Amino acid sequence: MARFCRVAEAAGSSASHPRRAMRRNVPLSWYDPAGVRALDIVEGEAGAPWTDVEIEATVATYFQMLRTQELGQALNKAEHNRRLQARIPARSRGAIEFKHANISAVLMEVYDAPQLRGYLPRFNYQSDLVIPVGHALAADRVLDEAALRNVQSEMEMPLLDSYDTFVVDVPARASRKLREPRKDWSTIVPVKRDYLHREALNRSLGLAGEQLVMEYEARRLHSLGARTLAERVEHVSQTRGDGLGHDVLSFETDGRERFIEVKTTAYLAETPFFISPNEAAFSDAHAEQFHLYRLFDFRQSPRMFMLPGAVGTHCRLDPVSFRATLLSH
Repeated sequence: MARFCRVAEAAGSSASHPRRAMRRNVPLSWYDPAGVRALDIVEGEAGAPWTDVEIEATVATYFQMLRTQELGQALNKAEHNRRLQARIPARSRGAIEFKHANISAVLMEVYDAPQLRGYLPRFNYQSDLVIPVGHALAADRVLDEAALRNVQSEMEMPLLDSYDTFVVDVPARASRKLREPRKDWSTIVPVKRDYLHREALNRSLGLAGEQLVMEYEARRLHSLGARTLAERVEHVSQTRGDGLGHDVLSFETDGRERFIEVKTTAYLAETPFFISPNEAAFSDAHAEQFHLYRLFDFRQSPRMFMLPGAVGTHCRLDPVSFRATLLSH
């Protein structure tokens, strides 16, 4: 196996640069905030476990990209990857992308935090990744403020000129293959964010999602020749109250009722969601008519997948918070 060790020299010694002497206590970056090149000693062995320094550098690059995304700036993932490869030469572009996908999974599963679009979560992460990600999340004030602003901001219903690509398949969450026993991180993680819970409380986001489903259902029935039924689609959470166990009353083409519960997120399709005990019980009692419509990536490119029948057949439900997570398959 090839072994790599690289020293990126900078003018002066660490003793003459206090910022450099405390580099291990601040997020790694290609340049420090003062514009002084940081002293990087990055060694690793291709095919061997990642070193702590390699993990820190990879986490820091991921968080730099995530901040850029959450701040609404243009993002060049390829250039970030190229610069990171120059710092950890034992790791290929593919290995770095896989590790970034592991970080997405940690942020989703352990910390309920936003993830980078384009790095779909890979849940076979190792435990040595969890704590560094938590420390980076706890220290990143800019990301925290941007993420909170995004999940709490007002939303309008997007106007789609076509629904041809709106409905997609249920995301295939691969079965977890761990190299080590899975740990319970609930009591030992350095920070816990509640971005998903705050997003779930964003009434304007939920309403915008329901309105988009109303339009979709009317168009679906109209295109199938059930024009009279299309006119009867009802936003029951608004007209009858929010405790029915579903948000939209629609129909099958033969006139049977379709009960639709809408869950909307600006995050990835795999993102867990919250479902009330009443909604879960309603889905059990009316499994043949119940559909959960999961809208995702709502701010950028709204799409939706459907979960027909009882929610518990598709998701793992936390008995305390009723946080629903798609089952592996």
